[in-house]
Amino acid sequence: MKKIFLIISLFCMSSLLIAQDIQLPLPQTKGGLPLNETLFRRSTSREFSTTKLSIQQISDLLWCANGVNRPDGKRTAPSARNAQEIDIYVFLPDATYLYNAEDNKLIFISGDDLRTVASHSAFAKVAPVMLLFVANYDKMKGFDESAKEFYGATDAGFVSQNVYLYCASNTLSTVVLGHINRDDLKTALKFNGKAILAQCVGYPADKE
Repeated sequence: MKKIFLIISLFCMSSLLIAQDIQLPLPQTKGGLPLNETLFRRSTSREFSTTKLSIQQISDLLWCANGVNRPDGKRTAPSARNAQEIDIYVFLPDATYLYNAEDNKLIFISGDDLRTVASHSAFAKVAPVMLLFVANYDKMKGFDESAKEFYGATDAGFVSQNVYLYCASNTLSTVVLGHINRDDLKTALKFNGKAILAQCVGYPADKE
């Protein structure tokens, strides 16, 4: 009986640890490969190891994707009218978070693994990190509907390319997904906007 109680207690403690925001370590903003070498290595791969990325790697990845790189709050990726409308949801095997670039923090959203909600592709279940780029229409005041569609897609493309370059510079695999379950994602995450792209990130499949 005591053993069962201990197991239940450990499970509850583990759930509590997951169900909270995560303060990311400061991103490493120095180093990496020269730009031309990074571009030479940029590629798409759909084969991933299940090895998890470290919290430092996740911090660096998100900062490169769309982090704050200047005192005035502007980002590593451009956006129309500086709307900064691209929200990055971070899907991990044990939880889902929203990246808060200003505070360099992961905001807890759900204890569910939403990687397979986003895509039915087999590699989506394997890659340890999936990013979802959402055009947040609440941040696009003054944009008409066609502008929201156009600039949301354009700005998400900038963020996705930043992810590609980070991965190329750090010997990680990545693939962007345009065919995603947008309606299911909107229902699960309850955002006002459009899910534009998802992107899987992880070590190459031969790194186990």
